[in-house]
Amino acid sequence: MKNDNPLSPHIQIYNWHISSLVSISHRITGIINFASLTLICFWVSYLVLGKDNYELIFIFLNSFIGKFLILAIVWSFSFQILSEIRHLFWDYGIGFELKTANITGSLVIVGSFTLTLIIYILGKNFLI
Repeated sequence: MKNDNPLSPHIQIYNWHISSLVSISHRITGIINFASLTLICFWVSYLVLGKDNYELIFIFLNSFIGKFLILAIVWSFSFQILSEIRHLFWDYGIGFELKTANITGSLVIVGSFTLTLIIYILGKNFLI
């Protein structure tokens, strides 16, 4: 008996969909958010330990790399929140149609960048 079918989908023949991209990104941002919360706890502990320790964190956060890290963390939280809202609707059985899933996946991606930009603009106006 000859079987010409592949045993499993291979990367070269598998078609990526927006839902798979959002699903994988949701898991990655969950891990990033967990690590980010750990770093935020360390930052708060440095605040408690005194002004000298806080100066090191303050200098780092005001550098280009620190500002990029802050923006990346804000995007990660924004993506996670919007993706969780999408999953909340799925828990109620809403949005499983292919077209709806593609639209909501695109909204999560575009919305996370938009939300990050809004938070950046609002935060920049509060700090100046």
